[in-house]
Amino acid sequence: IIMDDLVPLMFRWVSKETPNLDSMAAQGMLFPDFYTANPLCSPSRASLLTGRLPVRNGFYTTNAYARNAYTPQEIVGGISKDKILLPQVLKKKGYVNKIIGKWHLGHRAHHLPLEHGFDEWFGAPNCHFGPYNSSDRPNVPVYNNSQMVGRYTHTQPAHTPTLVPSLTQNRKHKNLLSRTLSVFADATHASKRFLGKSQRGRVGQILVWLRALGIEKDTFVSFTSDNGAAVMSGPKQSKSLTVRFSVGKKLRLRGGMRGPAVPWWPGHIPAGTVSQQLGTVVDLFSTSLSVAGLSVPDDRLIDGLDLSPVLHNNTLINRPLFYYRGNEMMAVRVGPYKAHYWTWSNSWEEFNQGSNFCPGQELAGVTTHTQQEHTMQPLIFHLGGTPGRNTLSGDVVTKEYQDALSWITAVVGKYKKGLVPGVAQLNMCDMAVMNWAPPGCEKLGKSPKSQPWKCDWPH
Repeated sequence: IIMDDLVPLMFRWVSKETPNLDSMAAQGMLFPDFYTANPLCSPSRASLLTGRLPVRNGFYTTNAYARNAYTPQEIVGGISKDKILLPQVLKKKGYVNKIIGKWHLGHRAHHLPLEHGFDEWFGAPNCHFGPYNSSDRPNVPVYNNSQMVGRYTHTQPAHTPTLVPSLTQNRKHKNLLSRTLSVFADATHASKRFLGKSQRGRVGQILVWLRALGIEKDTFVSFTSDNGAAVMSGPKQSKSLTVRFSVGKKLRLRGGMRGPAVPWWPGHIPAGTVSQQLGTVVDLFSTSLSVAGLSVPDDRLIDGLDLSPVLHNNTLINRPLFYYRGNEMMAVRVGPYKAHYWTWSNSWEEFNQGSNFCPGQELAGVTTHTQQEHTMQPLIFHLGGTPGRNTLSGDVVTKEYQDALSWITAVVGKYKKGLVPGVAQLNMCDMAVMNWAPPGCEKLGKSPKSQPWKCDWPH
């Protein structure tokens, strides 16, 4: 279960009751120190399904230095055919794979789920849509398998009836069901039935169905998010809550990439466990294959770890985390330390126009409005203690700083020796590739003339 733009501490948070998520955590294991692979949707979702960082998947742009990029309606690129996704590995072992919800890894025919190991799909290929009647940026395109079937102001009501057949019709087979809920921060996407409780209500519904079917002990469920909450403030933007962590979506600070994770597997995972394991969505690839009794592909480097020892015994594993913006490593975390090599929130131009990515949470020297380089003298923070208190480890002459820097430098050096970046997939845009209408426009030759351009990624 993959949420969209989820608040880092979504359990018992200050303004919402979350009984279903609290119950899931009480019956499973809570990872409070869990991270996404990127502060934007597409790169993070690609990493979850491949077990590889966005830089290896090519989910970045080189149009400008150190920019965020994703897959809007006009993007030409997407997940490439040479990537191996989780459903492709499972399918070879007899799994039937279905995805319900947002895909966001490209919407041209060769990028769609059925070309990458899924047997069924019902949902939307991407997000950020215009008004329903807009001829420039039309609203949510909905696909049934590889065919666009219409447009909706929201797709959640249509998704729900497809879940029960998914859990009942294929009971004789091993199954992968990817439920990708979208637009958590936007109340306009909630149906009347789930208004005010749309996402967490569906989580509870899935667990109830599993128990009703008597397959809960044979089903491994993971719950997480693709990035942090959308806290951007601006003339036409809403602001949601990141609780105690710095900033939110689009930035490499904890509010942008930290999100709750809950694995649930009755009879296998000790109920009510809180693990201090440092984890990331990249780990779900290796962990899911391990749970299924399978090995990761041996023809490529996999960044994610198998966390099954953590699930069964809460055995902690030492590991680093790498934070990218485009194909530039902006920061790295090793143990309790996080080193920033570059800092930048958004440009002065955007900021002066009213777009603030860090409303009320500016950090001197970190949330900068120009790209600031610190590669020769990284900013190092100690992330231990109370969440939200990013305590600088001290002046560069202190022993703590020097010891942390030596540790981090060795880890980064080893990592970079094995790094082979994928070909950038998010450079080109073209209005002709948009989901203009249900099947027909392309066949009739009525789509706009192809006029590709380099996508503009401002931040």
